[in-house]
Amino acid sequence: MMIRAKLASLAPAGVAATAAAAARADSGWSELNMPRGVTDISRKIYDLHMTIFWVCVAIGVIVFGAMIWSLVVYRKSRGAVADVTLVHNTRVEFVWTIVPVFILVAMAVPAARTLVEIEDTTRTELTIKVTGFQWGWQYDFLDDGVSYFSHLDRRSNAARELLSGIDPASVDHYLLNVDNALVVPVATKVRLLITGADVIHSWWVPAFGVKKDAIPGFVNEAWFKVDADKPGLYRGQCAELCGRDHGFMPIVVDVRSKADFAAWLKEKAAQQKEPAAPANAPPGAPPVPPGNTAPPNPPTNTPSAP
Repeated sequence: MMIRAKLASLAPAGVAATAAAAARADSGWSELNMPRGVTDISRKIYDLHMTIFWVCVAIGVIVFGAMIWSLVVYRKSRGAVADVTLVHNTRVEFVWTIVPVFILVAMAVPAARTLVEIEDTTRTELTIKVTGFQWGWQYDFLDDGVSYFSHLDRRSNAARELLSGIDPASVDHYLLNVDNALVVPVATKVRLLITGADVIHSWWVPAFGVKKDAIPGFVNEAWFKVDADKPGLYRGQCAELCGRDHGFMPIVVDVRSKADFAAWLKEKAAQQKEPAAPANAPPGAPPVPPGNTAPPNPPTNTPSAP
């Protein structure tokens, strides 16, 4: 009886917490599909995906419709008798071979066109080297002398630890926020050179239609061009299981107007060209560039909350 009473007292709190979590979470049928995104290539990927999807739906309707019709019409209760002499039909075999070939060719043409465009990194206007490491990202603007690291923001990092006493729901964009976002301009074709420093990672931003593995010793290329009317923050994550803290490697891209980006880049470059010795550095220590140009401290061994 005591156990029942205890459970009964906890039930309303559990239901309320579940309802609150459900209210905060994104939901709806639209969340089951990939987004159209904010780039031309992401929309082409989406359109290709939907075209192939509806072709598969049509094939499924025809195949399963024929199966169900056959089961209903030729059932034993209606006196149907199996034809045990039918072992070969050249016409049927010809049809079920030629028709799939035509379907595959029709699907391959738009797929190949989109794949070629995905890999077309020509005529880019900005080149950024992206290096994945445990557990964050490094961004190098190769033509501008700007380099910095990006990793999980402090509030999410504190809330994720067991017994921290911090409610993750109180943290904005929990586990999806960073201390230094990648800043890029709108209406600019950005080329990414993606590699890894230790193990395989994967740089993935769904709204851009970009997902490329970051492999140590190898450079992958990707590109995106955000629509001129779509500035803002876009989030992604590492999409390759890369170790213990794989789930704590978010990506945030800050898309700004060209004027704002130029001002930010100029300021960032000026900061990194003015070395300053840290306050607690011993006399004679080499200067350290400001602006978070050193990798983050290794993560502690504190267990993470589920």
